[in-house]
Amino acid sequence: MKYILAGVALFCAGISQAQDMKLWYKEPAQQWEETLPLGNGQIGMMPDGKINDEAIVLNEISMWSGSKQDANNYEAKHSVLDIQRLLFAGKNDEAEALVNRNFVCVGEGSGQGNGANVPYGAFQNFGYLNFLYFHQGQPSAYKRWLDLAEAKAYTAFTHDGVQYTREYFTSFADNIGVIKLKADKKKSITFAMHFYREEHVDSHRVNGNEILISGALPDGKGGKGLRFAAKFKVLVKGGTLQNHDNQIIVKGADEAVVLYTASTSYYGHDPVAYVEKELKKAETKSYAALDKAHDTEYKPLFNRVSLQLTDAQPKDQIPTVERLAAFYKDPGQDNGLAALYYQFGRYLTLSSTAPKVAKALPPNLQGLWAHQIQTPWNGDYHLNINAQMNHWGVEVSNLSEYHTPFIAMIKNIAVEGKKTAKAYYDAPGWVVYMMTNPWGYTAPGEHASWGASTASGWLCNHLWEHYQFTGDRDYLREIYPVLKEAAEFYKATMVKDPKTGWYVTSPSVSPENGFRMENGKRAAVVMGPTIDNQIVRELYESVIAADQLLNLDDAFAKALQEDIKLLPPAVRVSKSGRVMEWLEDYEEVEPQHRHVSHLYGLYPAHFISPVSTPEWAAAAKKTLEVRGDEGTGWSRAWKILFWARLHDGDHALEILRQLLQPALNQQTTYGGAGAGTYPNLFCAHPPFQIDGNFGGSAGIAEMLIQSHDDAIHLLPALPKAWADGQVKGLKARGNYTVDIQWKDGKVVDYKIAGKKGEQVRVLKKGEQIEVTL
Repeated sequence: MKYILAGVALFCAGISQAQDMKLWYKEPAQQWEETLPLGNGQIGMMPDGKINDEAIVLNEISMWSGSKQDANNYEAKHSVLDIQRLLFAGKNDEAEALVNRNFVCVGEGSGQGNGANVPYGAFQNFGYLNFLYFHQGQPSAYKRWLDLAEAKAYTAFTHDGVQYTREYFTSFADNIGVIKLKADKKKSITFAMHFYREEHVDSHRVNGNEILISGALPDGKGGKGLRFAAKFKVLVKGGTLQNHDNQIIVKGADEAVVLYTASTSYYGHDPVAYVEKELKKAETKSYAALDKAHDTEYKPLFNRVSLQLTDAQPKDQIPTVERLAAFYKDPGQDNGLAALYYQFGRYLTLSSTAPKVAKALPPNLQGLWAHQIQTPWNGDYHLNINAQMNHWGVEVSNLSEYHTPFIAMIKNIAVEGKKTAKAYYDAPGWVVYMMTNPWGYTAPGEHASWGASTASGWLCNHLWEHYQFTGDRDYLREIYPVLKEAAEFYKATMVKDPKTGWYVTSPSVSPENGFRMENGKRAAVVMGPTIDNQIVRELYESVIAADQLLNLDDAFAKALQEDIKLLPPAVRVSKSGRVMEWLEDYEEVEPQHRHVSHLYGLYPAHFISPVSTPEWAAAAKKTLEVRGDEGTGWSRAWKILFWARLHDGDHALEILRQLLQPALNQQTTYGGAGAGTYPNLFCAHPPFQIDGNFGGSAGIAEMLIQSHDDAIHLLPALPKAWADGQVKGLKARGNYTVDIQWKDGKVVDYKIAGKKGEQVRVLKKGEQIEVTL
């Protein structure tokens, strides 16, 4: 390992990450979106911190109903030529009608987003752990908080002269949730505790200091599917313990520790045996030992990156809800909240997937936190941006291994997707459409307007990005067949546009958007939407590059070198000066649509750049100006990344301000109404979707460092408000670790760690530097 340093040696001066890493509140949560998320990638807890009747929402990331199914329509391949002929003739509405009849899934698909009781299934809440504490009257000095640096939550208050404290964490060392109840006066801990789940609990046994529950979720076919279990154990010092009905009652204890674990048969084991074993191991350890083991595993991960954005007056003594409201009015007065939000995104990544666990699932639309049986949109993996956005920050924010559960899911999808390629096109390779689940669903959705976009090429972007950041040749060799087979599908199924002679996808859509035809009708189905053209070009480039890096001399990769010349340009500029969304310059039905898919080439791809393609960058800027700044939560997050890639830090900060608009609305909306951030910093689509959190955090990183343009670009989109600061531990493509210190908006010191002898191109404020490590 070699370091390159520039500027004065400020980093060795011991400047600390002084900004507080806590979310805190002066009152208990009144709705779920105010509770505090804890998770270790398998189990989750969300305490509401109420004085007398506290509810802790419990989750387990594999808690999925449904079951494996084949939803492919194997007759669809007989319709594809008819659909393409209609598109050639400009009869998009008729083509779309045929797609809706023959080119969708068979059966119930996703259940129109309500799939809990159909084979597709849904990610579900595990249940609730409820406490009744018997406090009478009003407490004082109430405070609850989530400490990101510890991955622990707390509730504290004084009642009748006694100071009560509750501590909560989900251990990164043991698959155990831990709750400690203590007071500064002996014999003060009294409570009744019980578990509740709305449905499908087959056994609920309370025995002494233990509760054991088990059940099975519906498989969507009239039978039982995934089995689940949880166990709770109460350990007390002093006092008495007894059972009443389904409750454990503790009276007059000096201290109590509640241990919890949960699991499902998804992992291939008996969940009851698993929870029994895990609890038995945990109960032999003291609270201090459990706490220390958790810290040892978690803190080195979180501390890989530190970010300090200097404030004239720190605001960490102000409750988080008030900080959100003030930030929305003037983001420049609380840079610390931007740093906190960035680290909250990293915290959510660490908490919502567990790369060391076999068959680990990546974070879904809810991360791993849900309070409903039927989660919004099934809490699944939407593949037309959302699951991808969940992983946009993992590489740059130094959590590369947290990409691997998603990569494993992509590999599994590629196997199932071979059936889908055969069913719909009789084609080689693999394809997946806009959604999937743990059961390997790859078929289209139930309706063309949203379900007909292919996602396999976009998923390959993640396979390639992981290599770009790690430089791991063994990994590249492993995923090369997946990249190649995705390209084989596109190569075999693309058609020649009779107007331009370019080879394009057909049929397809620009995700969830539509246009107006000359006959006045709205349509969505087209040939060659811009996002497809960009994705296929990027995929072909990746296969060609991988072949060369691995010295494979693959004839298929060589053929792609010729095929890539037949694709449409990555960007076409319309008469209005904007990036065209479709092959035709159609009239837009929703000019401010939440999806901005035709700017895929700006982010996450590399085609549009103020450095290398300034004309396209200008067209992208005009596209964004017309699209507008508002949108759903995740849409705003994407726009932060767009403006960062355009090197406009002040506009990126403006979108961050809008993303952090205080929100309470839980009703589904698809425009700007209600979007923003809930009191617990969860992103409001609304309702809650975690992708906006991950996208917003990735956007902040992209404002500080970029490495897609054949250089490490320091502070490419620094807002004026972030004039002074430092960041340590960010990653750049090529497996470089980068620290930056700046003052008055200028880099005054930086450090790059990488392989000795490598040459690195560094950009800062228009200055280009070639350095050797």
